[in-house]
Amino acid sequence: MTDQAAEVAPDARVLLDAIKAYFPDLGGAVTDAAEVRRLLAQAPAWPFEPPAVGSVEDRAVPGPAGAPDLPVRIYRPRSERRSPVPRPTVVFFHGGGWVIGGLDSHDPIARGLCRDADAVVVSVDYRLAPEARFPAAVDDACAALSWAAAHLGELGEDPGALVVAGDSAGGNLAAVAALIARDRGGPPLALQVLVYPATDARPRLDPPAADSAGHFLTAAHGRWFAEQYFGPDGDRAHPHASPLVAELHRLPPAHIVTAGFDRLCAEGRAYAAKLRAAGVPVTESHFPGMFHGFFGFPELLADARAAQQSVAEVIAATVSDRKKSGEDGGGAG
Repeated sequence: MTDQAAEVAPDARVLLDAIKAYFPDLGGAVTDAAEVRRLLAQAPAWPFEPPAVGSVEDRAVPGPAGAPDLPVRIYRPRSERRSPVPRPTVVFFHGGGWVIGGLDSHDPIARGLCRDADAVVVSVDYRLAPEARFPAAVDDACAALSWAAAHLGELGEDPGALVVAGDSAGGNLAAVAALIARDRGGPPLALQVLVYPATDARPRLDPPAADSAGHFLTAAHGRWFAEQYFGPDGDRAHPHASPLVAELHRLPPAHIVTAGFDRLCAEGRAYAAKLRAAGVPVTESHFPGMFHGFFGFPELLADARAAQQSVAEVIAATVSDRKKSGEDGGGAG
């Protein structure tokens, strides 16, 4: 499989054209974050039924010291689907350039992870920029992860199967949360799932190919998101902003999804390579004909279904060995 397809996959092209028809011109005609959110709220309603899960609960958990409580949405699988608990617990951070998105925008993804991985998913509504700039979202991510680790008994129930996951900016937060958990001595993580993650926020000059016809996330979009998140004085080279510059030894195993027509593809694959060089087990799912954001459209894209299945399988595997040993009589009594 080549790294880059010659053209965007035909099914993705149709979808891209539909998305671009309503997505705001970020950093061009529209520069105000509140206006961007208002425009996105007017987008056509998703016509498909969301994946069915056992239960969904909205609640608030403690935020970082001195910050507001964090809204989270907890998804629990149907109890009859597979052999009994323990299950993985996945702390999930949505994408949106640290500026847009939330619990509702990523509800179908969270439901799909819950159903397909037979996992409890805690989706986190971290503070958005520019109202709360870097490192507010990082602080919120760590607070949510710490809360989940302290409440595994009411979540997935398996202390050895705590997973951090996210897409795009959420992938950045997941990677950074894993770094901070390592440096603080916990909580221990079984896995980090990074879907087309932003791993290098340092200013750069994008090559012309980064804004080809197949790219949904443009260089102008990227600059605008970074301006909102970091402001004029944010340290974009800090490891908690750009995990690609961090020291990566002793991190949990990673599963990284990338798309060929994505300006974040190179940094996602570079992060996978650097993790591997540091001795971290890494699996990758690369989709040459796909674009940034494709993961959220399994009803329309075969590659999105394959990507979600790859993620579900690696999450489910965080407890599969434990379950098997118990079924074979080798588990603790």
